[in-house]
Amino acid sequence: MAKPHVADHTSVPQGQGVNTLSPAPVSERVGGAERRVRLRLQDRLVPGAAPALALFASLRLAGVAAIALANHLAGRPLLKALTHSWDSRWYLHIAEHGYGTRVHVLATTGAVQRDWAFFPLYPGLIRIVSTVLPLTPGAAALLIAWCAAGVAAYGIYAIGHHLYGRAVATALVGLWAALPHSVVLDIAYTEPLFTALAAWSLYAVLRSRWLWAGALAGLAGLSRPTGFAVAAAIIAVAAHEVVRWRGRVPRGLWIGTAIAPLGWVGFVLWVGDSTGDPLGGYFRVQRAWDSRFDFGAGSLHFLRALLLHGGRVDYPLALVIVTAAVLLFCLLCMDRAPLGLIVYAGILVLITVGGSGPYASKPRFLLPAFPLLLPLAFGLARTWRVRPKHALLLGTALAAVSLVYGTYLLTTSRTPL
Repeated sequence: MAKPHVADHTSVPQGQGVNTLSPAPVSERVGGAERRVRLRLQDRLVPGAAPALALFASLRLAGVAAIALANHLAGRPLLKALTHSWDSRWYLHIAEHGYGTRVHVLATTGAVQRDWAFFPLYPGLIRIVSTVLPLTPGAAALLIAWCAAGVAAYGIYAIGHHLYGRAVATALVGLWAALPHSVVLDIAYTEPLFTALAAWSLYAVLRSRWLWAGALAGLAGLSRPTGFAVAAAIIAVAAHEVVRWRGRVPRGLWIGTAIAPLGWVGFVLWVGDSTGDPLGGYFRVQRAWDSRFDFGAGSLHFLRALLLHGGRVDYPLALVIVTAAVLLFCLLCMDRAPLGLIVYAGILVLITVGGSGPYASKPRFLLPAFPLLLPLAFGLARTWRVRPKHALLLGTALAAVSLVYGTYLLTTSRTPL
């Protein structure tokens, strides 16, 4: 039986004398190169992020404007309010003078609080930027925080887009920008930097880019005490992949998983060595700041005091936010979110609920736990498709509450952020 003829675009009819080995015309080669570059860019850039980032920038610029107005009416300088609030002073001091140069003794308990409690990545970047650029350490700290907040918003969008598409990703960024404590993204604090590193590390895990995930997780571990949550998420996903594929996993998975916890572990051991107690020194330093895991005893004590004696608006709202975080984590698990996001968010919630320390600061600790907002973002995006006016009204109300409350926290409230 004769074989059927299969058309082939490379075949040339006889008698035409065409050299099939000759290169393609220059225009075709250039066009092919452009297409390859465009495909690479599409693989690296997340499509449709511009509206979400514009929304984020608008909300945070509005927050800075509200703070500026409040400080102007009170006769206070804006820059100082943004760069010298609570922990910011410690970061700036470390950036200028290094570790071991500042202590604070509590008059009530006599506890000696040392600057070793603050992780080194942010003050190190402040020192570098203020050295390279003609900026004061305060201005450099603010520049880093604002840039990191934008990078974090882009990373959060990338995760939402990868999982659920553009609408959910945009809603996710908008909700994160409109959280009650999102004012922290406007000041010289470490949450923007930590969230940026965590978001892109988790995105790399979702894309199975293990070396990038491990490297970013290592940096995240150098930015905040809770930085080990990113490494724990990577280790959990890597373990699942090893079991799933019976050990037949790429070499990059092993390397990325190995380097993920190095930043956090390295700094903890360094602090311990500096105190003369390599394994317990860091945790002793943190206890002086009343920062330890007490399995929720401090939270229960706070709840009892709040019910008996009441408190300013900071405390009831903090309780509402922490309770909502626990409920949202349950929804995240019920929605079967990716394992890495569940582990990362779960550890942050566990530390917040089970840790001691000022209860009014706990909503700030939850700010990097953006995966908790995925169920809300999914619902908001669905509402936008069905009833856009209702979604717009809800979003506007959330933004207004965020701006008013954030301005109150930074200009009027006496409780520590």
